[in-house]
Amino acid sequence: MNTVAAIDPRHAAGQRLRERVFRSATLVAAIAVLALLGGVAISLLAGAWPALAHFRLDFLTREIWNPVTEQFGALAPVYGTLVTSVLALLLAIPVSFGVAIFLTEMAPLWLKRPVGVAIELLAAVPSIIYGIWGLFVLAPVLQRHVQPWLIAWLGPLPLIGKLFQGPPYGIGILTASFVLAIMVIPFISAVMRDVFETVPDVLKESGYGLGATTWEVIWQVVV
Repeated sequence: MNTVAAIDPRHAAGQRLRERVFRSATLVAAIAVLALLGGVAISLLAGAWPALAHFRLDFLTREIWNPVTEQFGALAPVYGTLVTSVLALLLAIPVSFGVAIFLTEMAPLWLKRPVGVAIELLAAVPSIIYGIWGLFVLAPVLQRHVQPWLIAWLGPLPLIGKLFQGPPYGIGILTASFVLAIMVIPFISAVMRDVFETVPDVLKESGYGLGATTWEVIWQVVV
């Protein structure tokens, strides 16, 4: 004869109460994130509205920035941001891909964890540190050894030549792209490493069993 233990009604009521409290707490946390994001967007829009109402869309298409005559345009900052971001990604993605492949497929066990920890520590470095390093260390190196060569060889070229013309100040889009690339490499490497680690070992072992090389397994199975 099977017996079923009786459930104390007070205990069941307590469980239901805790469940409701937990679900309500998670809902409040989710709503708080959305409210915070909405508050940031509203505050930015409220602060920028006088400029948008005065300059309208010309603010995004004009390059002039003259506080004396109260003429302002955001074309130059927007252009610099887009070009810097694209160049930084072009520099960071190949390096991050190599780091992730090395950590997941090729690094020995005694080296995998120290390198992984170092990558994670780089992600925790404040951006101001990267900026100061780029200004006082990287910029002089580029000014003396890199930018003169780029100006001489790439400045006369059509289309892209305007990006390299002018005196070698050391600071500019190239320096900012290098600094931004160094900043985003840890994040891209960590994401790629986590994605590559989700590939089942049985698939990679099957590739090696069929006679595939390490590169073939990485390219055809992991990637």
